[in-house]
Amino acid sequence: MSKTNPGNFFEDFTVGQVIRHATPRTVTEGDRALYGALYPTRFALPSSAAFAESVGLTPAPVEDLVAFHIAFGKTVPDVSLNAVANLGYAELRFHRPVVTGDTLSTSSEVIGLKENSNGKTGVVYVRSTAVNQRGEVALDWVRWVMVHKRDQDAPAPETVVPTVADAVAVEDLLIPDGLDFSSYDFDAAGESHRWGDYAVGEKIDHVDGITLTDAEHMLATRLWQNTAKVHFNTEARPDGKRLVYGGHIISLARALSFNGLANAQLISAINAGAHAAPAFAGDTIYAWSEVLDVADTPAPGVGAIRLRLVATRGRDTTTTLRGEDGKYAEGVLLDLDYWALIPQ
Repeated sequence: MSKTNPGNFFEDFTVGQVIRHATPRTVTEGDRALYGALYPTRFALPSSAAFAESVGLTPAPVEDLVAFHIAFGKTVPDVSLNAVANLGYAELRFHRPVVTGDTLSTSSEVIGLKENSNGKTGVVYVRSTAVNQRGEVALDWVRWVMVHKRDQDAPAPETVVPTVADAVAVEDLLIPDGLDFSSYDFDAAGESHRWGDYAVGEKIDHVDGITLTDAEHMLATRLWQNTAKVHFNTEARPDGKRLVYGGHIISLARALSFNGLANAQLISAINAGAHAAPAFAGDTIYAWSEVLDVADTPAPGVGAIRLRLVATRGRDTTTTLRGEDGKYAEGVLLDLDYWALIPQ
C-alpha cells in the first residue's frame, strides 16, 4: 500500500469536517529578508524595528502577508492539492501582529460543498484558523476552491453554500495592542498623505510594473510550503505552463501600492478577494487602488481606510475593472478588498 499522500478530492470532504494541517512553521528573520527580496516592499513599519517601536510595536512585526502566506500554505496539501483554481476569500482578520519566533499552526473546518454541473469538479468552502505557539489566533479566513473529483460517478453531496459577510465591519477590526500613530514620522515613512487626504471614490495609479519570472514565483511558493502541483510541474496543466500562485500576485500588488499608499502600514482585514484570471511567467503586473471607505478607530492617531486593490496584466491606464456584461475586463488578475490602518 502506498504511503504517499495523493491529496483530497471533492468527494473526500464533508461539511463539519475539521482538518489539522501539518506542519507548524516558525517565522524567522529570513522570512522578512526573503519577502523583501521577492517583493518590492518598502512599508516602514515591517521594514524598520525603530519605526515599529516608535508607533508602539515591539518587537517589529513581519509583513502581514508573511503570516497569510505561511498559514495559507499549510492548508494546501489537505484542501487544494487537487484544485482547479482558488476562487475567493472573505472575512479574513489579522488578530495580532506576527513577529519572528512565532510558530504558526493552521486548521480548517469544511463549511460548504457544491458539486459543479459538469460532475467532474466541485467547490469546497473552508474556514481556516492559524494560531501561534501560545494558542492565540493570529488570523482566520474563509476561502473557496474548485477541486477535482476522483470518481466522476460518485454521488453529489447535499449542496451547502455558506453565507459570508460582504465586508468586515469596522468595529470588528482588531487593532494591535499599543499601536499609536500620534507621533508618526511621515518623513521616515516616505509620504505625507494621511487618513484625511483620501476621498471615497478616489483612484490611485501605482505607476510601476513588475515582470513575473518562473524562478521568483516558484521560490515564493516553496518559501510558503505551498505544494500545489500547478505551480511547479509543467505536466500538471494541459498548456504546460506553471501557474503563478495567486498569493504571489497579492504581495506584488500590495508592494506596488506603496507608491501612493505608503502610510497604509498594516492590513487589518481582507473583506473579499478574487483571482480574476491566471498569471504566468512573462506577464508584467501593474496595480491601482480605489478608496472605498474611511473610518475612525479607538487607537490614538489611527484611522482605517478600505481599499480595492486591482492587479492587471499590462498597463491599465483607464482603471477599468468590469465590462458592461459584468465580467472582469481583459487583463484583470486580482480584485482585493481590504482594510488598512493609516495615520490620521
